[in-house]
Amino acid sequence: MGSPVEHTVTRAYRLSMHDPIDNDIEEHPLRYRTNEIDETEISGILSTHFNTATETPSPGVRSKKLSFPDSDATPAPDYKIGPDAKESMELTPLSGDDSMDEKRGLKQQTDDVEEDSPYEVVRHSVSNKDDPSMYSLTFRVWLLGIVFTGVLSFVNQFFFYRQNQLSLGGSVVQLLAFPAGYVLSRILPTRKFTTFGWAWTLNPGPFNIKEHVLISIFATASSGSPYAIDVVTIKKIWYKSDLGFVASLLFILTSQIMGYSFAGLARKFLVYPAAMIWPASLISVTLFRTFHEIQDFGGKMSRTKMFWICFIGSFLWYFVPNFLIPALSYIALLCYMAPNNVIANQLGDSYNGLGILNFTLDWSTISSNMGSPIAYPWAMACNLFAGFVVVMWIITPIGYYSNTWGTGNMPIYTAHLYRTNGSAYDIHEIMTTDQHLDEAKYAEYGPVRMSFQFAISYGIGFAAIMTLLVYIGLHYGPEIYQQLRQSRSINEDVHLKLMRHYEEVPHWWYVVLFVITFATSIAICEIYHMMPWYWVIVATIVPLVFTIPIGIIQAVSNQQPGLNVITEFIIGYGMPGNPIANVTFKVYGYITMTQALNLVSDLKLGHYMKIPPRNMFVVQLAGTILASFIELGVAYWLMNTVANICTPEGYPFTCISANTFYSASVLWGLIGPGKLFGTTSPYHPVLYLFFVGAVLPVPVWYMQRKYPNSFWRHINLPVAISIAGAMPPMPAASIVNWFIACFVFNYIIHKYRNTWWQRYAFSLSAGLDSGVAISGIVQFGLFTKAKMPQWWGADADHCKLAPTGGFLNRVSPPA
Repeated sequence: MGSPVEHTVTRAYRLSMHDPIDNDIEEHPLRYRTNEIDETEISGILSTHFNTATETPSPGVRSKKLSFPDSDATPAPDYKIGPDAKESMELTPLSGDDSMDEKRGLKQQTDDVEEDSPYEVVRHSVSNKDDPSMYSLTFRVWLLGIVFTGVLSFVNQFFFYRQNQLSLGGSVVQLLAFPAGYVLSRILPTRKFTTFGWAWTLNPGPFNIKEHVLISIFATASSGSPYAIDVVTIKKIWYKSDLGFVASLLFILTSQIMGYSFAGLARKFLVYPAAMIWPASLISVTLFRTFHEIQDFGGKMSRTKMFWICFIGSFLWYFVPNFLIPALSYIALLCYMAPNNVIANQLGDSYNGLGILNFTLDWSTISSNMGSPIAYPWAMACNLFAGFVVVMWIITPIGYYSNTWGTGNMPIYTAHLYRTNGSAYDIHEIMTTDQHLDEAKYAEYGPVRMSFQFAISYGIGFAAIMTLLVYIGLHYGPEIYQQLRQSRSINEDVHLKLMRHYEEVPHWWYVVLFVITFATSIAICEIYHMMPWYWVIVATIVPLVFTIPIGIIQAVSNQQPGLNVITEFIIGYGMPGNPIANVTFKVYGYITMTQALNLVSDLKLGHYMKIPPRNMFVVQLAGTILASFIELGVAYWLMNTVANICTPEGYPFTCISANTFYSASVLWGLIGPGKLFGTTSPYHPVLYLFFVGAVLPVPVWYMQRKYPNSFWRHINLPVAISIAGAMPPMPAASIVNWFIACFVFNYIIHKYRNTWWQRYAFSLSAGLDSGVAISGIVQFGLFTKAKMPQWWGADADHCKLAPTGGFLNRVSPPA
């Protein structure tokens, strides 16, 4: 969030928002015993996800009841995204194109053949049975859903403003909700109550899989910091025009909930058809089934115990790098060896340098920006790091030290804005009283300039969008077309038939949500002068048009092309000189679609797990509303109580993402793309990277087809290029240490201690993340006004020269 080109590629290479964590409770009740899977099979699935070779399961339309005697008998499905992954999604359709032999073969099948999904990868993961009598939306779901939503929303918003932006995801909920639900099923009273003729109870019986899924979706529907809070933050901190709590709350709710209307209206195209696979949801399905269908745990230490051991260790250790010895967060060897050398400082620093030979003993440094390294397949991590090396360690030094665009008098890596002489750019010198661009003042004050790396990151972001679109077309084009056509012609699959047992959410529910949020959006934007009403309509048309086509791409390829650049260009040319309108348009035009697709992914998970649709609707909406209140409350609490927040003096609350978001609002909104990338601008050449990005995948695709078993098959250009979208604000050393940790866990341990990795890796990851998060909050409460004595280890930054200027010693370059 807040990066120059935010989320041009979704983190499809992580497992999903429900990271795969499983658990061990040996006495838990089993209520979901259909098509049972065992621990060997789930280990195979997770292990295969982290390998680079792709199994090719035989396609088919129907299959016998699934059984998995051992991991070798049935190849585990491969959820990797790459040129070979599409083979696991092929099918033989029941359509007029089938041969007569195939039809006769189907008619001759015996009675023990059961109807199942037409997709092999779905058959391996999703049960083709359901128990409609299984309860789902229970008191336990409400209690645990509210608790976990509160915890995740508070923690993630709290860390959003910190330098290391740690985030707790669905893995923590998925892991802890299982034992918590089990305990509640044992201690809550079973007495039945009657209220207004409706019978209910605190404890309907054993904790089941549907409750588990609903709790996870409840807590993660909107647990990450909403994009709209970036707008609230920059208005209050940088533009000195506080929107106010009530208006901010309505702004957040409308931008989040409007996505529900698009998600609901797109169900017919993105959820119901069997062809819309949503591979990331299959990982979650498999893990949820693992919790509830595995009984034999072999007498080993449980994953729950591993989680709590890691949690306690992480909680205690974080006191050392966070409070006692902050220098351990980033150990910049080059800066220690040459503290007075500007170039050594620039190469070695983390936040304003390239992170070379910069290491850490702080887990928050490793996982705060990219997420846990354990959740990334090794091959995808190599692609990411290769892209980082090319951009940060090759292109950036060449461009910067050759003084390209006169950037030699600025820091080598920063999202801050400058004048041509290298001094800080003061936007208040070029704005009118209503916070619009004053052309006369701008001409007098001079054009805005940014560092070479910041400028080139926009160009690489442009290339990333085109690369992703061309890559998807080359690798998945025929499958997308085929499955789109089949989604309209194939009869209901078994999962849709099973879902017919439950009352569907009427379309008018989603229409009412849309009308309410749309009208409220117009009122907010007009009353608080954020954006004219007609631009709200234009912003709403963008997700209305793109949600289904982008959703189809994501449902098949697990990759989501970003529309943020499109929205920035539209509003940037449509309303130049208005920064708040620019970011507001982006929220309603881009984030609404992103939220809609996140909700659609959850709806598909509920579809696979046979969750009653109305229960899904209730928990998604409740989780989003509750999270919005908590997140905004935390944001205002921190902005009103932390001195010098969002500045270096406010460390560790330096708001690195909000800083970048503010810079983007100036560049795209206040200045506008016409001036920023116009023919007279030094940054005009970066537009040509659109064409470079369109051509780049073609030779790689050709080599992958010509040499399918060579190293070319491991190259994923969208993944490699996507890293530029997060640089800045992501600290360079975080990527380096993240990759080192990924190498240790997902290559060395995965390869040489595979059994241990399969059993404990994700529990360890969740424990480390949770321990750091809770420890950080506790320390904030205990040591807000406490300061350690000044000594070497108390200083978190030993690269003093990196953020203060350029290698030219502030000699003014030509304008």
